[in-house]
Amino acid sequence: MDEQQIAESEAVAEEVESAADDASRADSRAEDDHLAGVEDGCGCTEVWEHLSENRADE
Repeated sequence: MDEQQIAESEAVAEEVESAADDASRADSRAEDDHLAGVEDGCGCTEVWEHLSENRADE
């Protein structure tokens, strides 16, 4: 491989890694969507109440 091919290969690898990171963040957000509206640092009781209220609305 010459230097240009190596540079192109590295650029493609970075793009693939970036896309994988973006997908991972999107998956993480989707997994946490049910906790939207729950404040950071709240306790398990507050989480349970939030989930119960949302379940009742559905």
